[in-house]
Amino acid sequence: MTFADIQFYDISVFVHVAAVVVGFGATFAEAIMFPVAMKTGKQHLPYVHRLQLAINQRMATPALALIIITGIYQTADRWEFSDFWISATFLIALILGGLNGAYFIPSDRKLAPLVERDLADGGEPSEAYLAQAKRQGMFGALAGVLVLIAIFLMVTKPGA
Repeated sequence: MTFADIQFYDISVFVHVAAVVVGFGATFAEAIMFPVAMKTGKQHLPYVHRLQLAINQRMATPALALIIITGIYQTADRWEFSDFWISATFLIALILGGLNGAYFIPSDRKLAPLVERDLADGGEPSEAYLAQAKRQGMFGALAGVLVLIAIFLMVTKPGA
C-alpha cells in the first residue's frame, strides 16, 4: 500500500482508534490514582479529583465525540447499523458518555472540595468522602470493562 492508496475511510479508522487510545487510555490510569494518593499522602487527593476532572472533560469527552462521529461515518460507508457489534458498541459509547457527563465529571467536582475540607487543619478523609470515592472507583471499573468490551466487539466483529 502506498500513500496514494489511503482512502478517507482509512483516515477515519485511524482517527477513531487514536481517539480511543488518547481519550480512554488515560482514564485507565485513574484506577490507580486514588490508591497511590492514599499511600503517598492524603494531601494529594484533591489533586487526583482535579486531574480526573481534566482528563474526563478535556480528553475523554472530545475523544468520545470523535469516536461517535467516525463510527457513524464508517458504519454508513461499509457496515450496517443493525449489526449486533455495531449497535452494541454505539450503546456502550452512549453509556460511557452518560456516565462521564452525568456521574464522573459532577462527582469529581464535588469530591475535590469535600476532601479539601476534610483534610483542612490535619484532618482525615470523612466516611462520606471515602464512600463516594469507593463508588466512583466501582463505576470507573465498570466503565473500563465497557471500553474493553467495545474494543473486543470492534476487533472481532461477531456476526459480520
